[in-house]
Amino acid sequence: MQKIILYTAIFLLAFVSNLQAQENDSIKKLSFEKQANLIANTIEKISTEEKNALKLEVEAIDKQLADGKITKEEADNQKMIASQKRARNIEEKVTVEHEKLEQLVKDKVEGKINEGTKKEGTVIVIGSSSNDSIGKNRTEINLTAMKVYQGEEDKMKRLSKRTTSQFVFAMGLNNVVTDGENLDNSDFRFWGSHSYEWGITGNTRVFKNNNLLHAKYGLSLMYNNLRPTDNRYFVKNGNVTELQNGFTNFKESRFRNVYLTVPLHLEFDFTPKKFDKDGNPYFRTHESVRLGIGGYGGIRVKSKQILRYQEDDQCIKVKQKGDFNVSNFNYGLSAYIGYRATSLYIKYDLNPLFKNNAVNQNNISLGVRFDFN
Repeated sequence: MQKIILYTAIFLLAFVSNLQAQENDSIKKLSFEKQANLIANTIEKISTEEKNALKLEVEAIDKQLADGKITKEEADNQKMIASQKRARNIEEKVTVEHEKLEQLVKDKVEGKINEGTKKEGTVIVIGSSSNDSIGKNRTEINLTAMKVYQGEEDKMKRLSKRTTSQFVFAMGLNNVVTDGENLDNSDFRFWGSHSYEWGITGNTRVFKNNNLLHAKYGLSLMYNNLRPTDNRYFVKNGNVTELQNGFTNFKESRFRNVYLTVPLHLEFDFTPKKFDKDGNPYFRTHESVRLGIGGYGGIRVKSKQILRYQEDDQCIKVKQKGDFNVSNFNYGLSAYIGYRATSLYIKYDLNPLFKNNAVNQNNISLGVRFDFN
C-alpha cells in the first residue's frame, strides 16, 4: 500500500512538472513584445488585486467595529497590519516581475529570442515617447511606463482614452518643519535626507470635450529618510521620541519611515486639442505644461533606524525596527508643476511625525517627479 502511494505521488509530481515545463516553453515561444506585455499586465494585475484585497479587509474590519466586536484601537491596528501585508506583497511580487523583464531585455540584446517575421520591427522606449508616429505595423515597448503598443493606431487609441494610467517615480530632499524653528536650524542634514516614491496612478479627463481639468489618483509607496546632524540618533523614551548624542562616532545615522499612500490631485493639463488625418478631434495628456494641486493620505508600513560605526577595526551596521512613536497614519498637501513627464513637487504632512512629542515636527519634501504615460 505504501509503495502504491509513493508511486502515485511520484507520478503526480512528474505530471505537474511536465505541465509547468510545457507552459514555460509556450511562453518562451512568444515574441519579445508579447512576453513584455504579459509581464506589464501581470504587474498591473498585482497592484489591482492587492488593492482590492486590502479594500475588502478594511471593510470587514469596519464592520467588526460597527458591530462592537472590536475597539477603535484594535481596528486601527488591524488596518495597519493589513496594509503592511499588502504593501509587502506588492513589493515582493513586482520585484519578481521586474527581474523577469530585465532577463527578457537581456535575452533580446543577446539575440536569444526568435522574433519571427516582422514588417516594421520593434522599438524599445525608456521614458516618455517623443511622438505618436511609430509606423502602422511597428511595435513600441515602453519599459518605463510598462506599456506595449501594437502599431500607431493602437497607440493613438490608447493614449487618447479619457482615462489613462502612468507609472510614477519621485525623488528629492526630505526634512521636517519644527514649531518655532526654520529649516536653516534643522536637526537634520539638508542634502543628506532624502525622499523616494513610486507607484501607479490613473488620470481621468473631467470634461468630455475639454482637456484642461483632470482627476489624478493612485497608490504608491513613499520612503522618507532623515539623517540627524551632530552625530545624533533617535531614542524612544516611553511615549516620547527624542534625539540624543551618539554612543560612538557614527559613520551613518539614518531614520526611515515607509508609507502606503493614496495620492489625490486635481491636474491642469495645457496640452492642446489635436486632430487626426480625417479632421476628428482627440486629446492627449502629458505633452505640455501641467499643474497639480491636492493631497494624500496613507498608513505607515514600517519605521527603521540604521546606524553604522567603526569598532575594533570592524564596520558595524545596526538596524533598529519599531514604531518609534511615529504616527500610524499620515496625510498632507502636495503640489507639482512641470512639462511633459517631468515636474517639480512639494509635499507637506499635516500630521506631526511623532504622536506624543511636546513640539510638533511635520515632514516636508521637495524634488523631481516623473509621470511615465
